[in-house]
Amino acid sequence: MDDFRKKFRQGQYKLTSQRQIVLQTFLDHQDEHLSAEEVHSILRQKSNEIGLATVYRTLELLSELGVLQKMDFGDGRSRYEVISDADMHQHHHLICLTCGKVREFEDDLLDNLETAIARKSNFMITDHQLKFYGYCQECQAANKKL
Repeated sequence: MDDFRKKFRQGQYKLTSQRQIVLQTFLDHQDEHLSAEEVHSILRQKSNEIGLATVYRTLELLSELGVLQKMDFGDGRSRYEVISDADMHQHHHLICLTCGKVREFEDDLLDNLETAIARKSNFMITDHQLKFYGYCQECQAANKKL
């Protein structure tokens, strides 16, 4: 949490109790890619009276400060995950078209391709994202037609 406090100070923002509660939700659910609605639902279950608009504003701020990464998985909702130095440029996503579950995979098989593209195009690449869409094991088992 101290690293996050520093980012807020550097951006000249206060880490208010509401912002801290939203951030703590992501720290408690690090294996998930949460939308604003999901964060709001989790907070309501814990009896926190934070409005959905406040959650949206907080997520946008956390994204701007580089605390959260904002992602679009094609389901009409922005999803977020905590950015740590260890995570940068290290993982990609598998997205189930049936249940919407998102899983991460760690192999970064694109390093050589990225280097070749950068060299050939004289383009400085800073990051990339790879998303695979398909059907998770559970949905395949539930629907034998897949």
